[in-house]
Amino acid sequence: MASRMLSPAAAARAFAPIQCSSASARGFHASARALAASSPLPARKPVGAFRGGLFGFLLGSTLAGAGVYGYLLREYKASNELLTEDIYALQNACQRLSAYVQALEEKFDAAERKRK
Repeated sequence: MASRMLSPAAAARAFAPIQCSSASARGFHASARALAASSPLPARKPVGAFRGGLFGFLLGSTLAGAGVYGYLLREYKASNELLTEDIYALQNACQRLSAYVQALEEKFDAAERKRK
């Protein structure tokens, strides 16, 4: 098979121009439908520089505002959680301090009763 592919006759056949019969050849001409006048497209109102610039500014401002709002909301939630944790820690410390002061007062009262 490889010897046939390398033969000069096979190479000549591979690069020979393709012959077409005149009956199967199609001419390059347009049909009546393609030659018919096409209807013009409806005229579009051009977007002026002012309207386009204003629309772009409003769109950009809205997107930037939404981004800032989301960022501030996340920061508010994080700081609120930290503040809540600190409040609970302070409440726990106050309760422990109150219990310690009550224990000291009881010891002091007991010591005074022993003296009398």
